[in-house]
Amino acid sequence: MESLVKQIEKWKPFFEKISRNKYLRAIRDGFISAMPIVLFSSIFMLIAFVPNIFGFEWSPEIQEIILKPYNYSMGILALVVSATTAKNLTDALNRDMPKNNQINNISTMMAAIVCFLIVSVDSIEGGFANGYMGSKGLITAFISAFTVSNIYKVCVENNITIKMPDAVPPNISQTFKDIIPFGASALIFWLFDLVFRNIFDFNFAEGVILFFQPLFTAADGYLGLAIIYGAMSLFWFVGIQGPSIVEPAVSAIYYVNIATNLSLFQNGEQSVNILTPGVQQFVATLGGTGATLIITLMFAFLSKSKELKAVGRASSIPVLFGVNEPILFGAPLILNPIFFIPFIGAPIINVWLFKIFVDYLGMNSFMYILPWTTPGPIGIVLGCGMGLLTIIFAALILVVDFVIYYPFFKVYDKQKVEEERAKESKLGNSLGEVDTTSKVIEKNAVNTKRLNNKRVLVLCAGGGTSGLLANALAKAAKENNIDMLTAANSYGAHVDMLKDFDLVILAPQVASNYQDLKKDTDRLGIKAVAVEGKKYIELTRNPKKALEFTLEILGDGVKEGA
Repeated sequence: MESLVKQIEKWKPFFEKISRNKYLRAIRDGFISAMPIVLFSSIFMLIAFVPNIFGFEWSPEIQEIILKPYNYSMGILALVVSATTAKNLTDALNRDMPKNNQINNISTMMAAIVCFLIVSVDSIEGGFANGYMGSKGLITAFISAFTVSNIYKVCVENNITIKMPDAVPPNISQTFKDIIPFGASALIFWLFDLVFRNIFDFNFAEGVILFFQPLFTAADGYLGLAIIYGAMSLFWFVGIQGPSIVEPAVSAIYYVNIATNLSLFQNGEQSVNILTPGVQQFVATLGGTGATLIITLMFAFLSKSKELKAVGRASSIPVLFGVNEPILFGAPLILNPIFFIPFIGAPIINVWLFKIFVDYLGMNSFMYILPWTTPGPIGIVLGCGMGLLTIIFAALILVVDFVIYYPFFKVYDKQKVEEERAKESKLGNSLGEVDTTSKVIEKNAVNTKRLNNKRVLVLCAGGGTSGLLANALAKAAKENNIDMLTAANSYGAHVDMLKDFDLVILAPQVASNYQDLKKDTDRLGIKAVAVEGKKYIELTRNPKKALEFTLEILGDGVKEGA
């Protein structure tokens, strides 16, 4: 088993390179930017249709009023994502462009919207059809964003722009500079649309759905589900944030399927599509990638090892809400050969069991989108419509994960107990840890005034893990009367925030993005540091050490990227 893990680990640089791919990153970050729309709109779906389960139905007039916010938010998701994806890809392209010759990301956003509409919308009497402006148009949105951004890049790199005299204000000059790339983008898409519609007699967005439909169907099968969710866990096991690689490839399928499921439910039919955001968030990754909720609770309440018991209890609350880095790096689970089989196998078994309930027992699949921090069992029940079968499944999946993890838990717990006994035998009574934080703070006392008003931003994949360290820093700063502002966010939503901070800390799950981040922070003259797994978890649990770490960077300075 250890040799297998080592072989997989050799591929880590290759997989990290994939996770940093600017196009995959733009898709992921584009979705993150649009998540307020997704979550906001789902509230109205719950209000409109959950009462149906209890035999109550709104009148058609009231239902139309309730669904209006949904139709004008989720109903234009692809339109919005075309803009946010173009913006994030433009930011990535600008990292390699000269500082004095950058692509205007606002202009690429507008151009992407226009180009997306050209190839996705059909004119009808009195307006236009919006059937592909929602989740069905997501793949077309990505294509529009990628194409537009690269058209702009070619024009800007080769100075195919309108140049104004130096006396013209910069904002006016930028407007004229964008005319040619904007016009080129719109004209290319317009001509393409004319040709495509004349050949196939339908729009490009519809053609994309028809082309990828076999892939959607295959991905919803047992083998496809195993590959998708097994890969997510496999990547995380070797220390790479799995969803950052796999999710961009299936995100469009997610939202097409959940829209289809909701439509089926509204028409009195069963919601049957498996591959949805809820399956990833609450079934495959119940408690985080690796389905770690149960193993965390095992550590907390069944472990004989003092270390594992402490790790489990400290991690239980974050893991319940889907933030599982404390247990991944604290136990650790990743790169731990003992847990290789359950870490990969539990998510696959969970999804297969879910599919069995849908295919053979008639349970509805996910038709509502909930915040990813919703506790897993609650997310299953609410996301699938609160039927009796969903409650049974939510309970059964916990039992199944317990059975899968238990033998491996016993082996690891026994190993840790033996290690602790050997350590106690060798050292006798363990000495309390010497707290050097006060010495570091005292050493930096002269610089305290200079450290006041410093601003620290912590970044992770979804904004949850980063919050743990940001909160620890804020607590320690307050206790030591240091006026330090801390904030947490997700990597990808940070670009426009950087100018407001003095230090950016990358959590382990996004540490592979350090070089890209460094390009951004160097432009702004601020510091950046990436923190490895165990050290990061230690800092989140010990506010004083977190402050010590930050003071060393902002005060005396350390080698960045440590």
